[in-house]
Amino acid sequence: MESKQQLQQWSQVIEEIRTEVGRVIVGQREVVEQVLWCIFAGGHALLEGIPGLGKTMLVRTLADTIKLSFSRIQFTPDLMPADITGTNIIQFGLKGETSYQFQQGPLFGNLVLADEINRATPKTQSALLEAMQEKTVTIGATTHALPQPFFVLATQNPLENEGTYPLPEAQLDRFMLKIHVTYPSKEELKQIVLRTTSTETIRASSKADGAAIAAVQQAAKEILVAEEVLDYAVRVILLSQPQQPDAPQAVKKYVQYGSGPRGLQSLISVAKVRALSSGRYHISRNDIEKVAFPALRHRIFLTFEGQAMGITTDSIIESILEEAGSGS
Repeated sequence: MESKQQLQQWSQVIEEIRTEVGRVIVGQREVVEQVLWCIFAGGHALLEGIPGLGKTMLVRTLADTIKLSFSRIQFTPDLMPADITGTNIIQFGLKGETSYQFQQGPLFGNLVLADEINRATPKTQSALLEAMQEKTVTIGATTHALPQPFFVLATQNPLENEGTYPLPEAQLDRFMLKIHVTYPSKEELKQIVLRTTSTETIRASSKADGAAIAAVQQAAKEILVAEEVLDYAVRVILLSQPQQPDAPQAVKKYVQYGSGPRGLQSLISVAKVRALSSGRYHISRNDIEKVAFPALRHRIFLTFEGQAMGITTDSIIESILEEAGSGS
């Protein structure tokens, strides 16, 4: 177990990164916080929000702050799997002999921005599955390891449905968190305009490297989970499943499928990072409640009736947390 001094050291690393990102990104503190949870828990994040809210700038700034190689893929309907994974190129020797050399695609980066991921066809989207889960890319009979650490931060626009391909459930489940990027406030809007229309350009400086990221990730894994907190997290997951007899009425009526084991893994992993960033040795029920929304909102699938009535998964999670709290 980490000493108190080490614990403070790692929580300080997270705070320095958060502060440095805040020098460039106006507002969106909750979004930045959740992205950092995801990175230090070793997962991938899906950022959903309308265009122009700074999603791309946030990811690029994070790459600068934690000194990682940054790669951006603009997803389009004509993008092919080889365009992102790479391909074998024929090489001709001096005597006419031929050989194949692997040319890496843009997936070979530490921090990969998959911009407007839902614009690509399912075939190309599926090319991300192995990379996100196994952190490798297979071309022909050869498997290539991706650089470590490796994170995919994908964005999607919730407004436009024409010409898009909704992410399949299997791929949604690969994302540790689904993060909502919301409108800035009045004061934040003023700051954004002042920063972006002046001659001064603010660029984030490096506050950590890959080794520090790995060390914080390891420290987070050592955060303790009390039996009662684990029971609470399990109860939250079970209450999301409509077949459970004590599930909330909203779940039984509007949910088709609830969360499974990956949802529980995400809850605990991200809650550990939240505890670490607060300088605590153990996670609390409050940690579970705070991370439940980004960890579960893409793992709860509504019935047709729920969708037609405009029910949101966040409102379902609220009812689940209320029931979990009253029943414990």
